[in-house]
Amino acid sequence: MTAIAQDATVTRKPDEVPSDLMQPLETLPAFFPLAGKRVVVIGGSEAAAWKADLAAATGARVDVYASAPSEKLREIAGARENVAIHARGVESHDFIGAALALGVIEDDAEAQKAQEGACAAHVPLNLTDRPALSDFLMGAIVNRSPLVIGVSTGGASPVFAQAVRGRIETLVPATFQAWARAAQSWRPLARASGLDFLARRDFWRRFTRLAFREIERAPLDEDRAALIEEARGGAETTARGRVIMVGAGPGDPELLTLKGMRALAGADVVLFDDLVPASILDFARREATRINVGKRGYAPSVRQEEITALLIKLAQEGKNVVRLKGGDPLIFGRANEEIAALRKAGFAIEIVPGVTAACAGAAALGASLTSREIARRVQFITAHTKDGEFPEDFDWGALADKRATTVVYMGNRTLPELSRRLLQEGMSHDTPAFLIERASTPHERVIKGTIADLPSKVAGETIAGPVIVLIGWALAGQ
Repeated sequence: MTAIAQDATVTRKPDEVPSDLMQPLETLPAFFPLAGKRVVVIGGSEAAAWKADLAAATGARVDVYASAPSEKLREIAGARENVAIHARGVESHDFIGAALALGVIEDDAEAQKAQEGACAAHVPLNLTDRPALSDFLMGAIVNRSPLVIGVSTGGASPVFAQAVRGRIETLVPATFQAWARAAQSWRPLARASGLDFLARRDFWRRFTRLAFREIERAPLDEDRAALIEEARGGAETTARGRVIMVGAGPGDPELLTLKGMRALAGADVVLFDDLVPASILDFARREATRINVGKRGYAPSVRQEEITALLIKLAQEGKNVVRLKGGDPLIFGRANEEIAALRKAGFAIEIVPGVTAACAGAAALGASLTSREIARRVQFITAHTKDGEFPEDFDWGALADKRATTVVYMGNRTLPELSRRLLQEGMSHDTPAFLIERASTPHERVIKGTIADLPSKVAGETIAGPVIVLIGWALAGQ
């Protein structure tokens, strides 16, 4: 049986989720500035050639030791003035004076010899696919230089690291390189601006917020001037915050939009609902404050007035706030109340749509919500009012229309009454109806029936997660 509903008037306070201590690290990420320094590369294969190219890209002087240099290695040496090939094996004295050594060596004895030579010269060494002989590991790289991101699996799966790198590259577009370069070139200008330490720190906070907000364009000199003036007046004027309303989707973190992920990555504070899974919250930066302001039907909830007041307060404090709602925030998410209050307080609000549960439910069935021959209309309804009661003001003729597909949000508790009224209004007893629990998640479950018998089938089940109910002939055959 379903759980007995609690009094919908019971409220709770927003809960700030404490930040966890750093979890154990397999390796410590480190970055070597190598411009003008000497790097030794061992091996003549194509893989070794890419190591030489990588080292040369940092501005290092690269000495490659290879008895049989590959064509790719010769090509890179011809294109790079700072790459020299020595057509012989590496010797111990070759490591002296080097800042770093990289190698791709097939022969075990040669690899051991290289490790001993590097160790004697106190030079950190990485040998590809030989973690036991390496002083450090090489990860996959996202290059938005001077912003450089390394991804490592501790040597367990380079292929997996490459896949993760691809995901990060979608979050950090190539245009972000311009912001990283601006940070590099503006630093001396910020120091010379006359701003004190605290004001300079405020400048860089404002810069970061602007970079994430305008991630798809390059920064301008006008941006720098405006940020400096804002930071200069920071002691007298409060920084103006920003609120982004983001749809978290139906539960699967893969269904969070790219724009939503970018918004989370730049948030100072995230106000989230109970239905948002932890895996989506993980897209927020580690330093962001996370506040649970969940509202659940028939359960203790944070009052809407408190949530709205908190959004305004945080924006007035200059915070970059993400309001994270399950599904799509514009469908039965009371977004209109928050939007109106923020606008009244003088704040613009950006909205990032999400995948709504209706689409996830249809995907779970492998069915279309529409059909040119059967259903040309889709209608979304919620099966309880803000007081938790069954709505009586539906257009029952439209809901009973066999040419429409009806999607019912929050309809588990009132499903028996909805079924009774639809049948009373003339809907056919054998109209297909489905209840989908936790759509798009690993715990997804579908209960199949008709509008007449679905309530009795659901009554015999324990329903723990959020549900969506789909009704209509477009779903026949599923």
